[in-house]
Amino acid sequence: MKGETIQTQDAPAAIGPYAQAVRCNGLLFCSGQIALDPASGEVVAGGVELQTERVMNNLTAVLGAGGSSWAQVVKTTIFLASMDDFAAVNGVYGRHLGQHRPARATVAVAGLPKGVLVEIEAVAACG
Repeated sequence: MKGETIQTQDAPAAIGPYAQAVRCNGLLFCSGQIALDPASGEVVAGGVELQTERVMNNLTAVLGAGGSSWAQVVKTTIFLASMDDFAAVNGVYGRHLGQHRPARATVAVAGLPKGVLVEIEAVAACG
């Protein structure tokens, strides 16, 4: 089964051999987004809250381009450079989701692309 590649200029272009998202069988699989400004391609300056805000905005754009929204997200994975940032990331993440509560995993990793503090990926229903 072949998926449909999703691409939007409202989120950073892929920096490797992958798609921003792939739609297949009524699901949208969003690649991990980091705190890159889609206009400049540069990492957003500031701490983890500002980076998380940019990540969530990037994912919002990808979800919209794929015919979905945060209300249709069924699973996310959050990758943190440090678990010390969990509460700050959780606050920004929660504001974007409102009352919606998808399944989620949060893990600390040894490193993230471009030295960012947070990366988030999502799977959503679409259509």
